[in-house]
Amino acid sequence: MLKKMHMRRSTPFVLILFLGVLVACQHTPKPPTPPLASQFPAEVATRWFELQLKLIRETPWFSPPVASRALGYSGVTLYETVVGGMPEYDSLVGQLNGLAALPRPAAGQTYHWAAAANSAMATLLRSLYPTARPRNLAAIDALEQQYAGQYKAEAGNEVLNRSVAYGKAVAAAIFEWSKTDGGHEGYLKNFPKGFTPASGPGSWVPTPPKYQAPLHPYWGQNRPFVIASGEECAPPPPTAYSEDPGSLFHAEAIEVYAVVKNLTPEEREIALFWADDPGTTFTPPGHSVAIATQAVEKQKATLALAAETYAKVGMAVADAFIACWNTKYTYNLIRPITYIQSVIDPAWNKPYITDPVITPPFPEYTSGHSIQSAAAATVLTALFGDNYRFTDNSHADRRLPARTFSSFYEAAEEAAFSRLFGGIHYRPAIVWGVQQGKCIGAKINALRWKH
Repeated sequence: MLKKMHMRRSTPFVLILFLGVLVACQHTPKPPTPPLASQFPAEVATRWFELQLKLIRETPWFSPPVASRALGYSGVTLYETVVGGMPEYDSLVGQLNGLAALPRPAAGQTYHWAAAANSAMATLLRSLYPTARPRNLAAIDALEQQYAGQYKAEAGNEVLNRSVAYGKAVAAAIFEWSKTDGGHEGYLKNFPKGFTPASGPGSWVPTPPKYQAPLHPYWGQNRPFVIASGEECAPPPPTAYSEDPGSLFHAEAIEVYAVVKNLTPEEREIALFWADDPGTTFTPPGHSVAIATQAVEKQKATLALAAETYAKVGMAVADAFIACWNTKYTYNLIRPITYIQSVIDPAWNKPYITDPVITPPFPEYTSGHSIQSAAAATVLTALFGDNYRFTDNSHADRRLPARTFSSFYEAAEEAAFSRLFGGIHYRPAIVWGVQQGKCIGAKINALRWKH
């Protein structure tokens, strides 16, 4: 009886105590959740890649292979800087060739991922473009300062300084890694002395109007990002060389000759739209990145999605140029302009274009436009979908009409065949170049991006 009475008297006290604890817990502030990269807009990423396309266009000696390499390292830098704020994603350390370690965010610390990205991109671009014109080096400083001021108001000094330091550390480590790939300071080695191309029937020779030496004959030996070497994803050999009018090779040259002589107005427009000549444009790999930027902006993507996009597209175009250049200098195939002028029509010189699509100074097989466009299309399709309709206005500043496509692959096919319309490639270089690019893009998609 006494026990029961004690229980009756103690029950209200216990209940009151429990309710008090509950109320206290409800009013105890929870520690703030550290921000994620997906909570930041993509703007800082797109602005930096837009500036980089300007740097490619205006920095002396930035050939398409050199540009593709810079875009590859830039994409990896952005991704690795913010992946610490992407909980579902994995670092690429241990997955990319030669990338054994990188700085990691300090456990339990808060980072402003956009500020880290801003710092990393500024640091890397200064290293990759040391020969940029003074006004463009100043543009790097100005863009970095613009976002640093904005982010200081958002994050405060402590978080900002930590984020800036982390971005600089990642960029510095990736730049050191880049020095070991065989392409470091490639802009100083566009036409290395001492290289003698193979000679004999069907071999490439310098082409008009400049008759330049072969561009980057050793580029195909560089270390890629994802593929094992430049030989991976290799196509079959080109068509056997022949000057016989009944041969398949002669028929392929006749196709180029006939297509160029009978171009439609749209085919001429396509040839010019995709020419992407170095020195006057952001080059073919830059065009692929421009398309990626348009997709990121159209989707109103987060910083996390932008980082994944630029990493995949950057590595796709970089590995594409290594694989393509490996194939080119393996087969050293003669260009259409040389064959047609010597075997079919000495007067043929693509007279249809006021602003000519000039044959670039390196062997024909396979097509760089084809492989890099298809590689980029493969990763972009995996990111944004099979039937992603978009309008490419990459050359609005050059007053070239925008072109609309129902998919990334449709754009890649047009880019590839633009080189037939320009008289630059035989059909097999285009067809097999596309297959090479798709192979490379698939290998990039197959990396362990998420866990």
